[in-house]
Amino acid sequence: MNLFIRYIYLSAIVTGSFLFFIAQPALADDCIQQRKTPKAPAKIYKQTNPLESTAEVLSAGEQLYNKGAKPLACAKCHGAQGGGNGKMAAGMKPNPRNFVCKAMMQDIPDGQLFWVIKNGSKGTGMMGFKALNDNQVWQLVSYIRQFSN
Repeated sequence: MNLFIRYIYLSAIVTGSFLFFIAQPALADDCIQQRKTPKAPAKIYKQTNPLESTAEVLSAGEQLYNKGAKPLACAKCHGAQGGGNGKMAAGMKPNPRNFVCKAMMQDIPDGQLFWVIKNGSKGTGMMGFKALNDNQVWQLVSYIRQFSN
């Protein structure tokens, strides 16, 4: 490679990196998704996840998220990395929840996540997963939380 091409290549990398980091605050602010999901009953809403985020719990949550949850694995809509961009997300209004958005996820209590996984979210594509036992739902909550950490 001649010196000029190396210079162009390096300039493109530096410029791209600079623009990426400059845009981050705007991306973070834009990731909050408004929902009209009803609030979980107070007893559930106030619950904190009783499971510690151990490797075993996260592994079980990951298995449920990617394949095990029935009737449909979470990753199909929410995406493998939790960004709300799974294969089935195209055309959904509103878009599936973006679990990567720290600004949004920090304001959603564990109990609310638990309740939405169990019961679904009316007016969205989120169905209820009543076949999952409570322990499995808490495993999912633990796994989903790691996307925004």
